[in-house]
Amino acid sequence: MSLATPQSEQRVLLRSVSWQTYEALADNADRAGRLMTYDQGLLEIISPSIAHESDKSLLRRLVEMYSLVRGIDLASSASTTFKRPDLKRGFEADESYYIQNERLVRGKREIDLAIDPPPDLVIEIEMTRSAINKLARLARIGVPEVWRHDGQTLWLGRLSHDDYQSIAESEVLAGFPVDEAVATLKAVGSASETQLIQRFVDRL
Repeated sequence: MSLATPQSEQRVLLRSVSWQTYEALADNADRAGRLMTYDQGLLEIISPSIAHESDKSLLRRLVEMYSLVRGIDLASSASTTFKRPDLKRGFEADESYYIQNERLVRGKREIDLAIDPPPDLVIEIEMTRSAINKLARLARIGVPEVWRHDGQTLWLGRLSHDDYQSIAESEVLAGFPVDEAVATLKAVGSASETQLIQRFVDRL
């Protein structure tokens, strides 16, 4: 099933897809620009819209500028394909970071979730709702914190037991000004991205 939105974002959900097929598709270089999520036979393929990509890029830059100004070490894992064959689950976040565990993965060119920790922070841009329960999947893999942006609001969740509880402030990126970030995202189009980021930095 393919759903088109006014933002031209498309999601395709395939059922009864084997793990072997998912791995072959994930390793296919011809799928550039498409993100995949696999959950025990369900495969969702996303073709992001420009609104999706614009908000993703700007939020990434805000996180990275904040870490630079505050002197916080982080390692970007961006949209790396993370797989857990034992759980038959795999995902590619819009953005992801190692922060508390940055030293554990520093310099690594490959991440194996069987021995390495998952990213400390996963950011998802969801202009349209996923057909797969991504929070449940990320919780099962053990991602400590998830941010979700729907074009209007930025929701933060902290892993507690097997679910994410809403939090007002980030625990993995302490002090990050959520309200300022949301205001910056809403101001897209009113100034250049460089100007918006400069204003954000000036307020830190």
